Amino acid sequence: MPISLISRMSVLIVPLFCAGLVWAEGEKIVEVAVKGNRRIEKSAVLNVVKMKAGDTLEGDKTDNDIRAIYRMGQFKDVRVITETSDKGTVLVYVVAEKPIVRNILFEGNKELTTDKLKEALEFRQNSVFSNKELTKSVAKIKKLYADEGYYLAEIEPVVVTSSTTDLAVTLRITEGKKILIRTISFEGNRTFSNRKLRGVMESKEQWFMSWLTDAGTYKEEVLKNDAALIADFYMNNGFINVKVGEPVVRLTDAKDALMASIGITEGDQYRVGEIGFKGELLEPGEELRKKLKSEPGELFSRAVLRNDIFTLTDVYADKGYAFANINPLTKADSEKKLVDLTFDMEKGELVYFERISIAGNPKTRDKVVRRELRVDEGELYSATGMKRSKQQLMNTGFFEEATLATAKGSSANKLNVDVNVKEKPTGTFSIGGGYSSLDGIIGQGSIQQANFLGLGLKANLSGSIGGKSQTYSLGVTDPYFMDSRWTLGGDIYRSERDYTDYSRRLMGGDIKAGYPINDFIGTFFMYKYELKDIYNPNLSYQNLNYQDSTNYPLGSSTTSSIFASLTRNTTDYRLDPSSGMINSISAEYAGLGGDNKYARYIGDTTWFTPVYKKLIFSSKLTLGYIQEVGKPVPIDEKFYLGGIYSLRGYKARTVSPVKTQLSKDINGNSVMEQIYLGGDKEIFGNFEFTFPLLQEAGIKGVVFFDYGNAYGESQKMLSSVLMSYGGGIRWASPIGPLRLEYGIPLNPRSGLDSTSGRFEFSIGSLF
Repeated sequence: MPISLISRMSVLIVPLFCAGLVWAEGEKIVEVAVKGNRRIEKSAVLNVVKMKAGDTLEGDKTDNDIRAIYRMGQFKDVRVITETSDKGTVLVYVVAEKPIVRNILFEGNKELTTDKLKEALEFRQNSVFSNKELTKSVAKIKKLYADEGYYLAEIEPVVVTSSTTDLAVTLRITEGKKILIRTISFEGNRTFSNRKLRGVMESKEQWFMSWLTDAGTYKEEVLKNDAALIADFYMNNGFINVKVGEPVVRLTDAKDALMASIGITEGDQYRVGEIGFKGELLEPGEELRKKLKSEPGELFSRAVLRNDIFTLTDVYADKGYAFANINPLTKADSEKKLVDLTFDMEKGELVYFERISIAGNPKTRDKVVRRELRVDEGELYSATGMKRSKQQLMNTGFFEEATLATAKGSSANKLNVDVNVKEKPTGTFSIGGGYSSLDGIIGQGSIQQANFLGLGLKANLSGSIGGKSQTYSLGVTDPYFMDSRWTLGGDIYRSERDYTDYSRRLMGGDIKAGYPINDFIGTFFMYKYELKDIYNPNLSYQNLNYQDSTNYPLGSSTTSSIFASLTRNTTDYRLDPSSGMINSISAEYAGLGGDNKYARYIGDTTWFTPVYKKLIFSSKLTLGYIQEVGKPVPIDEKFYLGGIYSLRGYKARTVSPVKTQLSKDINGNSVMEQIYLGGDKEIFGNFEFTFPLLQEAGIKGVVFFDYGNAYGESQKMLSSVLMSYGGGIRWASPIGPLRLEYGIPLNPRSGLDSTSGRFEFSIGSLF
């Protein structure tokens, strides 16, 4: 008999039974029994009924007991009968258990895995069967398919009973073909074009790359949220009374695509009128006014107003008023189309930090976390300190996530701070390879630990061997030496590199230190000593060496130098900035002993700013100058540009003053050779736009414009500027950062550069 029919019949049993019990009313029950149960223990049923041995039989009480047994959720039918025994009347609850789902099968699913479909089920194998749960499960699976674009997917549940207590559920799926949103249209929009409004939405129309980007996939919740995004967009452009209707989605007549439409009633556009303050002011209104982004006469924006509230709240919170309330009072003038703003300030009570606790750091020592915090126990509350603490923790690179939450302290004016971090692997051991357009194929191995012993020490042992270079290094750095704010570290290294006109071997070591002036400005100092050997010259360079060994040296020499820099970094996230600036100036003096003498000065600035959503614009400018100190500057220490890290589209290390010389090869043939002399001045920079291509995979696109040159002693700065443009992709791959970029010279040099451009490619962490 169908389960649903049994359930309907059992509902009728209660009143029928009660009618049949009339003759038994008032009789004394000598025993209460349960029959028909197989899986459910008798004691479990008796535990929920109220009738007990010795009670007087009453129809209302047995009626309530039947309902109590039904509420257990284990039975599809419950009846009550009475039996006569030698001792008297026995009250018997006769139950029929619900069947158990012994097997769950899926048929026809290709686009979604069985495991993913099982996650959507409201019931599980070996659980009690429920029609209600089965219906919910079918709806959830249908939604899963709709979210993947299979809008017409059908799910047919088939229930097969194998015994009175067991059954199997099979879900037969007809996926159909993928149905995407072909068009998104709007009705009632007069101020903004359809294209502009579509750009605000997360849902997109299908295009030829939909197979890669999922553009056009219909998701009900996302499309509904898009209506809210459009309303926000209007409200941020002065339309304070805008109304955006629910999106309407329909199938095309051919049932091969979806059409979405959204109705809009714009209303009038308003601007900001007068701005005032009242209430408990900690600063004069004129000073508070300077901190706001809202300006009289500008289009009214709810987002700008919201940020102004956050700004004013932070002003009060930075003075210890953690619970300050900033209430914006708005008054709209429908005739002048102006919105007057009055900020009602309520400061509340001064609040102090009481206790700071740290969790989620089994490896990293507590002191490593605490030293990055910009709040302390016993201090007045600071909103900026809380934000900076989170930023400092993330900038260490030790954590996937860091959260700071406040909780009530021992009194109303005290707050505890709970710091929760999620550690990420900071040590790597790798043996692999890479490629760069400068060094060719490279084999490398490295051991690195950015959080050595959980003390925040940075240690590395690495090496790489390429077609044109070899590099080995060993180093350790303590960013908080002796628990002070000083950074102290050191490295030893060895490298060999083949250049166009000679090869260079370098062995050396350094001792480095640094001290932060504040969270944004830091100093860095380094002393290094190097043994250098220039060898394997080409014929032209060798001939020049014979003529002028001072300016074109060969053989061994030593360099003893000291380096100092001052850096200001205001970026939001130092590992992958999207806003802020990095500015640095540095000076290096070689001449503290050693053979080589020179002084080098470099200034560098980079600016990042978001243009639209994830589209980031950056601008970089570098200026450099190297001067003689009693003797000529070594040729290998001069400035050379070109390649993926400076001027893309120009061959690496070829942008510099060049000397062309006719030489004889070993066979006596005449050959024309280039000698790159290097510059004593350099300027280069770029403009870049980066944007996500596949955000989940960490793949970004980039378009760029590069400019710059290196100049000799007799040349003036900017006397000639080389320029290039191009684009490429960047990927934070598992084996290191990948860059594949194509640069095209705007003013190629005759005989040196290709007018069609060149690929610049690097992958792997190159040391």
